[in-house]
Amino acid sequence: MDNIHVSKKLTRLKLVAMAENFEHRLSKAMEEKWSYSMLLETLLTDEIERRENKQLLQRLAKSRLDAGKTMEVFDFGFNPKIQVSVIRELATCEFVGKKNNIFILGPSGCGKSHLAQALGHEACRRGIDVLFYCTYQLFDWLHSGRGDGTHKRRLAQITKIPLLILDDFGLQNLNEMQQGDLYQVIAQRYEKNATIITSNRDFTEWPAIFSNPLIGTAALDRLVHRGIQIIVEGNSFRLEEFRKNSRKANKQLA
Repeated sequence: MDNIHVSKKLTRLKLVAMAENFEHRLSKAMEEKWSYSMLLETLLTDEIERRENKQLLQRLAKSRLDAGKTMEVFDFGFNPKIQVSVIRELATCEFVGKKNNIFILGPSGCGKSHLAQALGHEACRRGIDVLFYCTYQLFDWLHSGRGDGTHKRRLAQITKIPLLILDDFGLQNLNEMQQGDLYQVIAQRYEKNATIITSNRDFTEWPAIFSNPLIGTAALDRLVHRGIQIIVEGNSFRLEEFRKNSRKANKQLA
């Protein structure tokens, strides 16, 4: 068998991992006396893993998630009141298939954004497309599409994404057109796609995001239907980091 010739054919068929690993796998198969089917299955597994890894990297790049905000590095011990079992259950991402909305509420700095993005990473790993945005920035970007004719396309992109993560919901005021866009996103995603929202504002304050109270009530009603609320309480990660850095600096200056 001409191994080089086989590798070239695999490359031509765009079976990159199979081509790269062919000689190594064949040598190991001969050494360990693999069956033909085992050799083929191993090569196919190499190719599947390569493609899945490539798709994951592409999915993460489009998601706008922070690469460092994963479940593995979140310090659950810092704020013991966090409902770890609930977060672990959400990390299975079954809520995406059920079209549930997740609300992560609590004071600034307690890890809401990290948890939301960590769930986003888990979804990406499971083949689910994700889009993460600071709420104001997203609707500012969407609103700017009116100027270059891309508004409808951008709105469709937001409404159709399987998992949308809106960070700092209600932190900054939206103008009336942005409020209209927000309502459209909520209404069009209702019972069709899942959304994660982080906010340091209580639910009772959310209707006030809209100038029109009727629209605000209608939007909130759709959001909370089949929703799951997670309350994050405790100390601020940012404040604790500031204290640690200050203590370190003071020791160096002493």
